[in-house]
Amino acid sequence: MDNLLLRTFLEVASTGSFINASERLFVTQSAVSLRIQRLEDSLGKPLFTRSKSGAEMTQAGREFERYALSLIKIWEEARQHVGLPDGYTKSLTIGAHYSLWPRLGFRWLDALQETMPALNIRAELGMPDRLIRYLTEGQIQVALTYTPQLRAGLSAHKLADETLVLASARPAEMGELGEDYVFVDWGPEFVQAHRLELPELGQPGLSLSLGAMSAEYVRGRGKAAYLPARYIKPYLDDGSLHLVPDAPRFPFPIWSVWRDDIDEDIHGRALASLVAVQSQLSQMEGEVLQDLRMISPSRNSETLGNAG
Repeated sequence: MDNLLLRTFLEVASTGSFINASERLFVTQSAVSLRIQRLEDSLGKPLFTRSKSGAEMTQAGREFERYALSLIKIWEEARQHVGLPDGYTKSLTIGAHYSLWPRLGFRWLDALQETMPALNIRAELGMPDRLIRYLTEGQIQVALTYTPQLRAGLSAHKLADETLVLASARPAEMGELGEDYVFVDWGPEFVQAHRLELPELGQPGLSLSLGAMSAEYVRGRGKAAYLPARYIKPYLDDGSLHLVPDAPRFPFPIWSVWRDDIDEDIHGRALASLVAVQSQLSQMEGEVLQDLRMISPSRNSETLGNAG
């Protein structure tokens, strides 16, 4: 069975649309249609019901989905095992949200290489829905994400609450940010709390859905935004960013999601090293929050979304 056909089938099944699948796969819609047609011809059954609203799996499609996932998983296991470089005995593929690779993900790689030198490691980047799809297909064994989506065969472990703090490229008070404030979209809970509890920031003319990478824009252009405390600590230390006094913080959970069939030894040692790395970062974050409390006597313990 052609691996490319299976991945195309799973992409259409996931998105419910030939058009959306073609955009994710970076091919034309006709290429997606041709691949699905080849699969249907091989199986002798239609896998999708096409309509103007999208593509819905038929009964045959739903039955085939679990086989497609199994075939992809077996292929990924074979590829990772057979392709092990000389001197390595096991492999682990990690996926993470782009905001979680700097500081956390990269330090985890360092810890894994130190504690398990015979472990071959591969790193992947992805948004939450893609990471979960990679997990279900067996392309990765663990993912770091802010928004876990549990599926059969997956388990989630909460690492900690990432803390978002308001930082500015120049020293400023809440009422002085004006047009320098940039809205970073950290998800629906943050958006709602921000709208209700920070009306003084108004409707900024610029919004970014770039996560922690927004810090580089803020630093380089004299702006202000909500950013992860552990990510910006070096910038606070060197004076290129400044905490905004009296600005509430926002807790944002970090999760690791694991395949249940991962090698037990790898899982235990990898999770232990991840928790250790996160503990170190929590100490750094604690220093940032202590600094915020020191300069914010009037709003000492306020959190965005839980004011009072």
